[in-house]
Amino acid sequence: ILVLIVFFVGVDLFQDLNEDIKWPHVLLEVTIGLGASVGFWMLMKTSFRKSQALVRSQAVIAAQTKEVERWKAESQKHIQGLSAVIDAQLERWSLSPAEKDVALLILKGLSLKEIAELRSTAERTVRAQSTAIYSKSGLSGRSELAAFFLEDLMLAPTGH
Repeated sequence: ILVLIVFFVGVDLFQDLNEDIKWPHVLLEVTIGLGASVGFWMLMKTSFRKSQALVRSQAVIAAQTKEVERWKAESQKHIQGLSAVIDAQLERWSLSPAEKDVALLILKGLSLKEIAELRSTAERTVRAQSTAIYSKSGLSGRSELAAFFLEDLMLAPTGH
C-alpha cells in the first residue's frame, strides 16, 4: 500500500508540475510521498530484522532438537537397563502382572485414581493391588517404593 501511495503521489506530482499548481499543494504531496517512502523503508527494515531473528531462532531450535535426540539415544540403553532391573526386582517380589503394572505406574508418579482410570478398574482394586505391592516388597508406601529404585541412582553430594 505504501508503495502504491508513493507511486500515485509521484504520478500526481509529475502531472501537477506540468500545470500551474500552487506550491503548498505540491509541498503537501511531496511530504505525503516522503512519509510513505520512510514508512515503507522502516517496515522493510523491521521485517528484515524479524526475518533474521526467526532464522536464528530456527537454528537454535534445530540445534536443541539435535541435542535432545542425541541425549535420548545415549540414555536409551541406560533406560532399558533400568527397566530390566526394575522388572527383575518386581519378579523377585512375586508381583502379579497387574501388580507390576500398578507398581510401574506408581513409580511414574500417577495417583491411585489416575491408575484406576488408566487401567479401567475401580480405585479400590488399585488400592488393594498397591497394598499387596507394599506387603510383598516389605516397603511401607509410595515413597519407599520410589526410594528403593532411585536411592542408588543418586550420587552423594561432594564436599559435605
